[in-house]
Amino acid sequence: MAERRSTKHVERSGATVWLWPGAAGAVALAAALVLAQLRPRESSLLSRLAWPGGVDSASTMLQAIAAASISVISMTFSLTVVALQLASQQFSPRLLRDFMRDPWTKAVLAVLVATFVFSLTVLRGLRPDQPAPAGALFVAFVLGIASVAAVLGFIHHLTRLLRVDTMMLTVHDEALKAIDTFYPSLDDPARRTPHELHLDWAAATGIPATRSGFVRLVDVEALVGTAREHDAVVWIDARPGDHVVAGTPLASAWAPELDEQGRAELAERVRETVALGYERTIEQDSAFGFRQLTDIAVKALSPGINDPVTAAHCIGHASDLLVRLTGKQLGPTVHEDEDGTGRAVVPDRDLRYYLDLVCGQVRRYGEREPTVLAALLRMLRDVATATRDEDHLREVERQVRLILAEVPESMVDADAEQVHDLAERVRAAAAGHVRDAYRDRAGETRSI
Repeated sequence: MAERRSTKHVERSGATVWLWPGAAGAVALAAALVLAQLRPRESSLLSRLAWPGGVDSASTMLQAIAAASISVISMTFSLTVVALQLASQQFSPRLLRDFMRDPWTKAVLAVLVATFVFSLTVLRGLRPDQPAPAGALFVAFVLGIASVAAVLGFIHHLTRLLRVDTMMLTVHDEALKAIDTFYPSLDDPARRTPHELHLDWAAATGIPATRSGFVRLVDVEALVGTAREHDAVVWIDARPGDHVVAGTPLASAWAPELDEQGRAELAERVRETVALGYERTIEQDSAFGFRQLTDIAVKALSPGINDPVTAAHCIGHASDLLVRLTGKQLGPTVHEDEDGTGRAVVPDRDLRYYLDLVCGQVRRYGEREPTVLAALLRMLRDVATATRDEDHLREVERQVRLILAEVPESMVDADAEQVHDLAERVRAAAAGHVRDAYRDRAGETRSI
């Protein structure tokens, strides 16, 4: 059964670019200081194999490697900045976090920094009156070759990373991971609903937020422990991904046995279990993945880009995620303590929210483009096929009506007919006539 995992640390190093290069530089410094002390006789077999030259040639090589490394580091940073600018302007500023977390960029910078630090440290220890440190020179030579390979790999990786299809796939996979992690399947035992607690929430104590920010995660384990310790039941009023303003409701606590001091302590402990930040993260917020896909679609529909096919591809990725959601248990969750007593209620989003998130802006910006409206209806047909839940089907029908209302009178009859035909296919799928909903002349209701 998929469970909501809690963590006390939010992305400790996921978006920290300097951590890997810094650690690699420290290791390279220590290794260089040790290897620089190993100076075998020039006549030994190890010395001839590791470094057949003298001290002067070693100094020349180390200077070349150090100078080239620092130049390539500057180039790598420049390429990364350009990539960030392109991603922000052409796709979405909310995609920049994925670039900052990219392990390839951090690994390449780590290799280059390690090469520079190692070469410079060994160069500092060269003595003309002593044998060359053959082992250290051989390692510096290997690091120089590795740096060239790393830069070539980075350029190939960057060109692939900047493709819009790669970005959409990355966002899709992260959102799918969040969905599978935090939403139990319909085949799992049904979760308890807040109504089963039979509590008078009107008498609950409000817990306002003391600072503003996006809810990044809710530490459910700590929340349940805090509620149990104070013999209380806590209802979190904000979901991961919500923006909370200081002074607005963050949670409610039902604790009739606590005095004023106990309630104040409980409120402070509850605030500590809700991590706030200046930007959204996807760890417990699968809706953020939908938001990123929608951003790419809306950007593609802007007059400066005018790329409805990319928008349709974004809708295709959203369609797969929505179909996965129809097989999950959505809605608020009651979390129990070890004795089976409900201690915390964490709210969640329903299918209407996700459908509005995907369809709302896209249908408004793409109202004059039948390709985009048809893509939205194809997505709704897939959702209607995947679910038999009556509430879900009503939400699908609601979105169909909203899309048809966006069709302008100026749209030519052939294009309007295509949109209305797909709307009827959505309704056929909702009625259980799946084969009729997908059967067409030449695959035109599935291709773009």
